[in-house]
Amino acid sequence: MRSFFMGDYFTLQSTLHVAVIMDGNGRWAMARGLPRVAGHKAGVEAASRIVEAAPENGIRTLTLFAFSSDNWRRPASEVGVLMSLFAAYLDAQMARCLANDVKLEVIGRRDRLEARLRNAIARAEAASAGGSRLTVRVALDYSARDAILTAARDADDLSRESVDRVLGPPVDLLIRTGGERRLSDFLLWESAYAELIFSRTMWPDFGPDDLASSVREFHMRERRFGAIPVPESHRHEAWLE
Repeated sequence: MRSFFMGDYFTLQSTLHVAVIMDGNGRWAMARGLPRVAGHKAGVEAASRIVEAAPENGIRTLTLFAFSSDNWRRPASEVGVLMSLFAAYLDAQMARCLANDVKLEVIGRRDRLEARLRNAIARAEAASAGGSRLTVRVALDYSARDAILTAARDADDLSRESVDRVLGPPVDLLIRTGGERRLSDFLLWESAYAELIFSRTMWPDFGPDDLASSVREFHMRERRFGAIPVPESHRHEAWLE
């Protein structure tokens, strides 16, 4: 009998929406006597590893928080490096996305992004639109509060269902690396019933084993969505049937 947590099972039953706040790049670099940009470059490599490992852990949608609307307050030189890294990452990952049936989307504002990055986003989204194995959503110049306001304006009617359709799928598991314990204006609506995991591991050191451990912890939690807990004697494991 296969274990519930084995990769083959998850590959067949990929349903989870996992969101990640990729925090700790700058602190990781400074702890090693390196410039902050070195941490951001290492963070890009970590993102590639997590994207590759996602389907084996039952993840159908992976949303990565790359740059918040508040991050414009950072030094212009650091922001410029980040924007260049994002554009280079999108271009470099395109062949891998196509080979692995991955769909790439970018959420957040685009009007403040430089032309090179906007063009890279357009190319990546167009080329990978047919991907069905995994959807990777990268949040750039993103604010959940702004997204909710926009959804309320764009929704067919002011209802939960309409806002859901505009914003996207609900989050099952939200992971924040780097030791901080806050959501920082990330997917606030979608994370209403998300399970939260706060990891002390800095993002550049967060790898496939850490992702698998987080998913295992998620599956060990009881999600009741406001209902009464099911008595132990009445539970059954449907995946065994």
